[in-house]
Amino acid sequence: MENDQVMIHVRFAPDGTIAAISERPDTLSDQGWFNLLASSTTDCYETLSGARALFRLPKLQVDQLKSSAA
Repeated sequence: MENDQVMIHVRFAPDGTIAAISERPDTLSDQGWFNLLASSTTDCYETLSGARALFRLPKLQVDQLKSSAA
């Protein structure tokens, strides 16, 4: 069985802005990618300790979001 989930890792700066985020398309800033993910998804965001978080999304949805950002 193929795992079609993508985990997008987020690291926050001390001031709450996005320091780094994975899977980001070149057309968006780190903060812009985070904003798009946060506004386009539900029930897939998980906060972690150490100023980190992640989004767990189906690969197809990530690909669609990336193409919409282009």
